[in-house]
Amino acid sequence: MTDTDRIMTLTCYNDTHGWGWRHVDLFVRDSEGLELNWVHWAVSADGPDAADAVTAQVEPSLVRTSEWRHSVGASGMDFWEADAAWQDEL
Repeated sequence: MTDTDRIMTLTCYNDTHGWGWRHVDLFVRDSEGLELNWVHWAVSADGPDAADAVTAQVEPSLVRTSEWRHSVGASGMDFWEADAAWQDEL
């Protein structure tokens, strides 16, 4: 698998249910969408603005390469996804 076969996606959430899920996920998937790996870091607030701010601190060489896309999960939780890449891969 080459680096171009990987798809990196940032995901952030609105802790609608009060579960304490304030974090940003970075998913790495193959070209077919199968999850290869993931990592997450804590954020002090919900939503994309907070995710952008904490990502700039935690992973300064990770950049968002698309706008945030809003969705609602089966449980009613708002979440957003955006494409991402390492600066040296752009």
